[in-house]
Parts: sequence; structure tokens; C-alpha cells
Amino acid sequence: MPALAADVLIWGGDALSGRFLPVHSHYRAWYPDNTLQTQAVAAPEMFYFMTETSFASFQLAAPIMQALKNAGFDKPTPIQAGALPAGLAGRDVLGTAQTGTGKTAAFALPILQAMAAAPLRPRRFAARALILSPTRELAVQIEQEFKKFGTGLGLHTVLIVGGVGRTGQVNRMSRGADIVVGTPGRVCDLLSTRELNIEQCQFFVLDEADRMLDLGFMPDIRKVVAALPTRRQSALFSATMQKEILHLAEGLLRDPVKVAIQGVSSTPVLMEQSVHFVEASGKRHLLATLLKDPSVSRAIVFTRTKRGADRVALQLSQEKISATAMHGNLAQNARQRALEAFKTGAVRVLVATDLAARGIDVAGVSHVFNYELPNEPESYVHRTGRTARNGNAGIAVAFCDATELTYLNQIEKLTGVKLAVASGTRPAHAAPVKKPQPHPNLVVRKPKRAQYGEQNNQRRPSQRAA
Repeated sequence: MPALAADVLIWGGDALSGRFLPVHSHYRAWYPDNTLQTQAVAAPEMFYFMTETSFASFQLAAPIMQALKNAGFDKPTPIQAGALPAGLAGRDVLGTAQTGTGKTAAFALPILQAMAAAPLRPRRFAARALILSPTRELAVQIEQEFKKFGTGLGLHTVLIVGGVGRTGQVNRMSRGADIVVGTPGRVCDLLSTRELNIEQCQFFVLDEADRMLDLGFMPDIRKVVAALPTRRQSALFSATMQKEILHLAEGLLRDPVKVAIQGVSSTPVLMEQSVHFVEASGKRHLLATLLKDPSVSRAIVFTRTKRGADRVALQLSQEKISATAMHGNLAQNARQRALEAFKTGAVRVLVATDLAARGIDVAGVSHVFNYELPNEPESYVHRTGRTARNGNAGIAVAFCDATELTYLNQIEKLTGVKLAVASGTRPAHAAPVKKPQPHPNLVVRKPKRAQYGEQNNQRRPSQRAA
């Protein structure tokens, strides 16, 4: 443990809820392996702390400070307090923190500060900074954060994602870009046609690296990294640190400062969690009943499949509950319209797959319903992280049938929280998963192929006489 500095103390815990737990770490006192660890310790119930540091202590440019003030940002979250000093000093950063902890500002502010200090005009199709995210929705949100924090700097930001036409993106890149935010597939597409040039890129950020791994983006990421210059400042952020992520970091980062804030196994502190044990056939009626409660002001319902999301959204609409579906089969414009309708309150319920489980920050989500439990326990943490944000309380409700009992046990083991039983009885044993049987009219029956002896018997009489 490094010596505790006298002037500033960093606090860990639930980064956005306002409940912070004291941690004896200082952002200028690194461990021998350049690691800053903030580990929460036991604290009395409802015991609140705030960090001693503020954004003013980082001596950011005046336009950035004004933008932070306009956005209501005063004190940094733990991941920001740990990563900002290293980023502002030009060091590479390897950050571990779950979604909703303020990672975007942790890597955006150092980039904006460097560009404010050394304004340059990028060449045609060239980018000074490249940020990769696993989903289009998260890329849109990151771009909006850069524009919000960079107000007054006169920077040109370009969003490069799939699901929409590439012509507009190419036209915007033709004048060069200070900051490019995109998804790996479309970025590689523009790189291959020389409509995106990152040979002189100064900053590179890989956000939600573990999600990139899950979605199979590693080949595209390696192509992007190979096109980057050797001299650059890089940052990698991930909710979990798997062996593949560490191996990627070894080739991407140079002597990085490691910042670990609150593992993925923890759920928001101000969140009430419960589970209903119900048969699969009874989930529809139970969900509609719970959503008709006036206390459910804004809710996200998670399903495992895209078809399931469409089906649940349709069923809720039939129950006179305003709902819309969002999943990967929808075009980007349709996904954005669904998300905007949910943000503005035009619809009260968003039915989504795990596409919305990370990085989608919608204010005022009162409830999260796990209509179908995820088969990966980490996904439960990311799903429930959509509520109880920014110091607000939230409620997470799970539906569990007998076939999902194994998933529930894994979730409770990972989080260390025994979910309160709201209704039903916990099954003694997990039931086997029943594979859906196709409708008889959809079964393709191939004609039986005649054997060698049968072929001779089936010849016409005239052929046999001959």
C-alpha cells in the first residue's frame, strides 16, 4: 500500500449514487506496478462521503470547465479521479469499471484538454482521435458527450457506425475530423477504402473491451490497431479483465496506469432487487399487472432474444401499455427513434435485448424487469445498472421459471446478494430446457429415395419387356 497523501483522498463505492466508501489511495501515489486500486471497505448504513478533489484541481481549459459547470459536473467520480491525472499527464490508462461510473468523461476530458492546448487542422479524411465502442447506441452517446464537454473548442466530431448509409459519413470525413467515434465494422470499412486515415492519430480509446470480445470484434480491432501510429496515447476500459483483454492490452498500451474501480460483480447500492417465481406461460400476465402500477414511471424490460423483444412489446401494446422494442435486427434509424421515444417519455416501456444493457444512460428509469434471465450472470449486473443512477433509487425485478433456476443461482453467487422472493416458490431443482417443436405444417419432409432394387421394379412395363 502506498503512503497516503495528505491533501487528497479518493473514495470508492457506488460511483454515481452519492454513497462512497473510504479508501486509502491517492491518485499520485501509484503501486509499484503502476496500479491504482480502490477497494470498498465496510461502512455504516447510509453513510455518505464525497471526494476532496474537484474538476477545478485538474486545471482544465476554461471552455471545458464552463461546459462541466453547465452540465452540473462538480466532483469527479472514482474512475474519473483515478484516470484523469494519468490521462492529462499523457500516460496510457487501463481502466476497470462497470457501466454507469463515468468512464466517458475519464477518457474524453484528457483528449479535449490536449486539443485545446494544441489546436490543429486535420487533413482530409484524417482523424486526430479515434474512439471505438461495441454498439451504435453507445457510440452515439459517446459522441454526444464529446460535443457537450467540447462546447466552445470548435472541434469537428464525426460519428461512424453501421446500419445507416456511409455517404454522409464519408462527406463529413472529407474535411478531416478532430474526433472520430465509431464501431469496429464501419471503421474498418472506411479504412479499407482510404476514406478514413488514422496514420497520424494521436489518441486511441477502446471502450467496453470485454463486450467487444463477446461480439467477436477482435479481428477488426487488430486491423485498426495495426493501422495506428506507434507514437500515440491510448486507453482501454472494460467492465471485466479477462485473459484475452489483458493480452490485447499488452500489445495496445505502453506502461499503462491501471485503475480498478468497483468490480462487475456489484450492483448499484440504492437498488431494491426481487424475484418472482412464475411459469413461462404466466410471465405475460404478471408483467402487464406490474407495469400498470403508477409507481412504474419508466421501465426497461429485458429479453434474451430479438424475437422475444418484439413479441413482448406487441403483447404490452395489446394491454394498452405504451411500449417499443429495440434490438439488433432494427436499422440504426429505427433503434434511435425507439430510444428517443423512450427518453422523451413518448413511450413508458422499452423492451430490449442486451443491446441496451451497457452504456445507455436514460435518466429516470424507475424499474428494470428481467423478463428472461440472462445466461451470463455479468449481463444481469449490466441490465440492472440502467436504474439507480445518479443518486436515485431503483427497483430491479426478475422473473424466473424452473428452467432458469441455474441462471438465478449464478447471478446470486456473482453478486453476493440473495434476491428477495416477491411471489411464488423457489423450485427445488432446475428443470431441463424444452426445445421448441416446429409446427407440423412447417416440417419439410423429403421424399424417400428409392433403393437400387426398387429402381428396377419401378421401371415401366415396356422397359422391362425390352
